[in-house]
Amino acid sequence: MNPELKEKGEITDLMKSKDSFRAFPLAAITGHSLLKLSLLLAAVDPSLGGVIIAGGRGTGKSVLARGLHTLLPPIEVLNNELILEKLTEKNSGTSLRPIGRNLDPDKPEEWDISTNKLLEEVIGIDYLNQIEEIPKKVREAPFIQVPIGITEDRLVGSIDVAASLSTGEQVFQPGILAEAHRGVLYVDDINLLDDGIVNLILEATGREKNNIERDGLSLSHPCKSLLVATYNPEEGALRDHVLDRFAIVLSADQSIDNAQRVEITKSVLSHAENNIKFSEKYSEESDNLSTQLILARQWLKDVKITKEQITYLVNEALRGGVEGHRSELFAVKVAKANAALRGDENVNSEDLKVAVRLVILPRAMQIPPEDDDIQPPSPEDQSPPPPPQSNNEESEPEANENDNEQDQDQDQEEDNSDGEEESTPEIPEEFILDPEACMVDPDLLLFSSAKAKAGNSGSRSVIFSDSRGRYVKPIIPRGKVKRIAVDATLRAAAPYQKSRRLRNPNKSIVIEENDFRAKLLQKKAGALVIFLVDASGSMALNRMQSAKGAVIRLLTEAYENRDEVALIPFRGNQAEVLLPPTRSITAAKRRLETMPCGGGSPLAHGLTQSAKVAKNALSTGDIGQVIVVGITDGRGNVPLGLSLGQNEVEEKVNENENVNLKQEVLDIAAKYPMLGIKLLVIDTERKFIASGFGKELAEAAQGKYVQLPKATDKAIAAMALNAINEF
Repeated sequence: MNPELKEKGEITDLMKSKDSFRAFPLAAITGHSLLKLSLLLAAVDPSLGGVIIAGGRGTGKSVLARGLHTLLPPIEVLNNELILEKLTEKNSGTSLRPIGRNLDPDKPEEWDISTNKLLEEVIGIDYLNQIEEIPKKVREAPFIQVPIGITEDRLVGSIDVAASLSTGEQVFQPGILAEAHRGVLYVDDINLLDDGIVNLILEATGREKNNIERDGLSLSHPCKSLLVATYNPEEGALRDHVLDRFAIVLSADQSIDNAQRVEITKSVLSHAENNIKFSEKYSEESDNLSTQLILARQWLKDVKITKEQITYLVNEALRGGVEGHRSELFAVKVAKANAALRGDENVNSEDLKVAVRLVILPRAMQIPPEDDDIQPPSPEDQSPPPPPQSNNEESEPEANENDNEQDQDQDQEEDNSDGEEESTPEIPEEFILDPEACMVDPDLLLFSSAKAKAGNSGSRSVIFSDSRGRYVKPIIPRGKVKRIAVDATLRAAAPYQKSRRLRNPNKSIVIEENDFRAKLLQKKAGALVIFLVDASGSMALNRMQSAKGAVIRLLTEAYENRDEVALIPFRGNQAEVLLPPTRSITAAKRRLETMPCGGGSPLAHGLTQSAKVAKNALSTGDIGQVIVVGITDGRGNVPLGLSLGQNEVEEKVNENENVNLKQEVLDIAAKYPMLGIKLLVIDTERKFIASGFGKELAEAAQGKYVQLPKATDKAIAAMALNAINEF
């Protein structure tokens, strides 16, 4: 078949398949002006790092992502299928296949080694000077969605078992990251993905290249994709470093009236009834947005931003208390992309305001002011980039805020006649952030930050096993293999089948001992937080009330992370397990109704009881770590022997013999690291200079120490959550 006719046929088939179902147009979505603008800006400059859309159920997160895809123009790519067909016609015995997908014919520097070798065989050694002869085709920009249960092999690529068995050589099969090149990589429910998978996605899209170093392979291919991720905060928050890697993080939750809800319902029903007719209704507006996007991509490289404007963005980040440098870097890119979207080659004050609202405000440690409704620049308002002005046409307005418009015009005429001064860059007159007027309550910020960090259970609440759990990846076994990873075993054996069949002609597949791979399994396992509370002394009631409130707060978050909470008060001569490990709020409230207080301080027995509870919990296999939160000043006055009912110790105490209580407590705490138990000491001693017993106790257990005289339930819960993530 004529390649040109075949290419035209493929384009026709592509258009037919595209017409069979059309996604909901971005122009037809009611509201979400900020999100639509953010998606357009990310499409103008994919190096921004992408957009995260947070929101509850049914808020249109997926619709927004797919609506953006309808605006992306088709792309011209290397025709890998035709290249392989020509190799077959030449009877070439090579086992090479193109590794990259959707490679740009105009950027040979991005082609992988395999593609270059294939083109050299098809066209000749001088193929780079014969670009017009390289097989090409036009296709729709890809839209690739990452499944929740995806494995590392499918994401980054792995050995093609069937091809390797037939050729006797390692043949690479590209993964999803290769397929999403020059398109949209859509990650739905990113907070539910495995942490390792998320890290691989961020690394590949951040570097714009996927490096594969596994299964004896060492290769790479380009991965320049627009990353769009969504998640529902009710199902768990995202780790801070993931949020920081995205330029824009916005919420899809919006306040709408009844009329808008009716309009949304009618639009969805109309689209479901006839999506083609519905899309044609907004075709003109969609075409305008698509044209605007294409032109903005062309103009982006010519957009300029001044040093003064960058200084303004940096100052806004500093006023907002933003950590790191990504905020101002992303803000500069957003400002330039917004200028390109307007069709201007110079960044102005409105572009800077958009950058602050979209990038810096969400990262600020302050409550932002009322946000104005920002609309995407209208295509009708666009004008081509203005020609450069000569020195005689440049002006510098007087820096006087009280001058009226007439005075400004006169000053501009005087400055124009001078001809030696440059124009002042356009910067907003006022800062958006006010650090003195809208600081967040530190106590609330502490708990919210800790709660957000603990929301994703991936990194802190999983246990690796070789017998139970979800299959994560294959590993080289040590000792007896309990569960064989068949896929990885076949991949390891595939390249050697040709030579092995010669030695064993009666076997189709020969597996040797060195080929075996075991399954590394992963299962969710929560954390157990044991509150060890000093119930002795005059302040015991306050400490117990705060601990009770912290227990209830942690239990409200416990279900998602499979966490459990226990409470052990110590008073008199003994410590008792008032609340055994549980996830039930009802059981906790019932158990915590009675809270005995007063008497001695048997800290040694309390630490011993906590260790027993922790050891039993770890032996079940459902608990990944145990944190003992000791709410005490670190001083005990009851020996362990007396708590255990040893008569000899009681006689020594009655006879006032010296018993080293402090050393006894420190010796017990020193055994915590060997048992795998973490200790957090919250010192509630209300003295100007603390005695230091609590700090010594934490150091003996290799734990953490916090002095918190006003230990509220909110602060204690925040400290416990931070400890779970930091230990």
